[in-house]
Amino acid sequence: MVEKRAAHSNQRKITRYIAMEKIIIRKAIPADLPVLLEFEQGIITAERPFDCTLKDGEIHYYDIAAMIIADDVGVLVAELNNELIGSGYARIENSKVYLKHPKHAYLGFMYVKPEHRGKGVNKMILDGLTLWSKQQGITELRLDVYDENEPAVKAYEKAGFSKHLDLMRKGIAD
Repeated sequence: MVEKRAAHSNQRKITRYIAMEKIIIRKAIPADLPVLLEFEQGIITAERPFDCTLKDGEIHYYDIAAMIIADDVGVLVAELNNELIGSGYARIENSKVYLKHPKHAYLGFMYVKPEHRGKGVNKMILDGLTLWSKQQGITELRLDVYDENEPAVKAYEKAGFSKHLDLMRKGIAD
């Protein structure tokens, strides 16, 4: 029971913890696919304003069905009251031969339903993906984020990520 005298910030942290207690992070299963396909479209919709190179119309970033059953990919979902509210994956990739680590886990498919953002769901998924990656012997995590997507950049920095290399592009017109 939370004491009524608790400071507002302490009460908010306790409330958030109690709410997070109900959230389950688990491996995705094939039955999750319809909702995960919706999440993928949510990601694409959110990223379109940052990427002029994306095709118009419906596109897909991932083969989610294959990722769910792959040995080198850990797809996790966040579930609240039997409803999927978030997702993410870690895919083991070979690193460049000149790097200290021979393999790394590339993170992607990070999505939390809008009504559940700001509750620590993404952090729980990141923690789960980190644990899965460690269990695979991985010591390096990598991900891509659009530089202009400030909320995402801040969330990843808060989770311990730091900017490493900027990808630059230039379109060439005919």
